[in-house]
Amino acid sequence: MNDKIISIKDLDLSNKKVFIRCDFNVPQDEFLNITDDRRIRSVIPTLRYCLDNNCSVILASHLGRPKEINSKYSLEPVAKRLSRLLNKEVLMAKDVIGQDAKNKANNLKPTEILLLENLRFEKGETKNDEHLAKELASMVDVYINDAFGVCHRGHASVEAITHFFDIEHRAAGFLLLKEIEFSHNLIKHPARPFVAVVGGSKVSGKLQALTNLISKVDKLIIGGGMAFTFLKAKGVDIGNSLLEEDLIEEAKNILTRGKELGVKIYLPVDVGVALSCTQDAIMKYVPIQEIPSGWMGLDIGPASVRLFKEAFADAQTIWWNGPMGVFELDKFSKGSIKMSHYISETYATTVVGGGDTADVVARSGDTDEFTFISTGGGASLELIEGKELPGVKPLRIKVNE
Repeated sequence: MNDKIISIKDLDLSNKKVFIRCDFNVPQDEFLNITDDRRIRSVIPTLRYCLDNNCSVILASHLGRPKEINSKYSLEPVAKRLSRLLNKEVLMAKDVIGQDAKNKANNLKPTEILLLENLRFEKGETKNDEHLAKELASMVDVYINDAFGVCHRGHASVEAITHFFDIEHRAAGFLLLKEIEFSHNLIKHPARPFVAVVGGSKVSGKLQALTNLISKVDKLIIGGGMAFTFLKAKGVDIGNSLLEEDLIEEAKNILTRGKELGVKIYLPVDVGVALSCTQDAIMKYVPIQEIPSGWMGLDIGPASVRLFKEAFADAQTIWWNGPMGVFELDKFSKGSIKMSHYISETYATTVVGGGDTADVVARSGDTDEFTFISTGGGASLELIEGKELPGVKPLRIKVNE
């Protein structure tokens, strides 16, 4: 017995009303212009497949983390961008399960597309509320999940809603299938040497992934704010740099485990330090042994960049999750951008685990050079950790092979 994920291609969709859970949580500037529409573009294959089957389609997504209904979090700009990409009108509902959404959903004709307003305007979405899920489900015949970025969350439009559809009426879209297949193959059969590059600010968010990765990789490179907890574990004086005091022991365990397994672990050898994390702070590069007291490390230095580049020389697979510094400020973005260039120039299979790292790669202009860029940061981490995602579990069935 094996299990497989029900694919959109396994369903009979002709002339059906289809609900597609998308991930349109896209970055916007202060004028609410969309600055990166990759997540919108990635749902188009699933959407076109439904339109080709003469379906009427209802799309739903969240955007940001609104506390209350606020036009700043409206999906209006997404509807406009999608309509331009498809060269086809996209209707916009004024609410999620209110009168406007219901009326528009009822009157939706085949090959018409309706986008519901931000799912998180409904308090029940993040609470996995059955009532909200039932209301959403009542609008359509078929449920498709194509939002990998939220599959690690048990939310109403991701998990609870699947209870209202049998296995002939719920499935994964093309993007979701691609993401899951890719992550599984990456972890089960990576071409070696397999190098993991892990960054970002906190060890706590990636502890489980690090523990799981250490037994699967040949080399582990640790940068970003989380590196300081590891440096502290090795007895380095890290000044005012970010530290998770309670995780020093865990960091020691990972370093020891790496040694036992023969995994080469790389930590920064120099850092860019400043007195405060601001664009106008004075910054200088120092070896990690010489971080001045009261200063904090905010980026990896040039020697670390060169060291990490050497570690990629023979890599066949590189998985990268988490920036090397505070890349949002230009001053501290150099290490992350250099890493993006160097990883993209290798001949390895290069995989980016969504979120901030995908933003770094886009900012570096390297997007097209990577083998695969995941659309979900948290979800791709949890897959690497070996967890079953709540949004994917209901889409699996047992098959006799």
